[in-house]
Amino acid sequence: MRMFAAVVPPQDVLEDLEEFLGPRQEAGPESAPFRWTRPEGWHLTLAFMAQVPERSLDDLLERLSRAGRRRDPFTLRLAGGGAFPNPARAKVLYAGVEAGPDDLEELRRLSTGARAAAGKSGAPADGATFRPHLTLARMRRPVEATRWLRVLSTYRSREFTVTDFSLVQSHLGQGPGNRPRYEIVRSFELGKPVGSPADDPPA
Repeated sequence: MRMFAAVVPPQDVLEDLEEFLGPRQEAGPESAPFRWTRPEGWHLTLAFMAQVPERSLDDLLERLSRAGRRRDPFTLRLAGGGAFPNPARAKVLYAGVEAGPDDLEELRRLSTGARAAAGKSGAPADGATFRPHLTLARMRRPVEATRWLRVLSTYRSREFTVTDFSLVQSHLGQGPGNRPRYEIVRSFELGKPVGSPADDPPA
């Protein structure tokens, strides 16, 4: 199974970003090789697992649950944007993430915990350095994206508090336009519930 752990922003935050992008997408050059992602699939990836064996799923779910209990809720906003690998030859356009140092550290540690859970369950995550972002478009060929970075630099969503994250299965080619279809397998609360044991075993 192709899966990822992710933070999904609230629906109103996603709708606000969609409203911001809509007229600007329509005003762009028709020949631009952008393959825009769909709002229902927008998320902040914490850990991507290209292959999760069926036998590993139960262990992965338990370890992700423990990883969530170790982290406190934190506050983010979507703001600005960027491009991978660089604006001059962009293959991915993304919305950025803005938060205070403590909140960004909680997000980073949540990603680290999710990656550790994946590896220990037998479904190792990719080795890419964690850079929080929300993918907006993938390019059919490298593109000069400086104009779009200027557009995104004017965007800031409202603040929102992250209280959970999800394990999502990606079904390739099953969504509109032959895009992936995303299915939330389970969501995990952040922080220890009232009356929980003081410590969990290692993830």
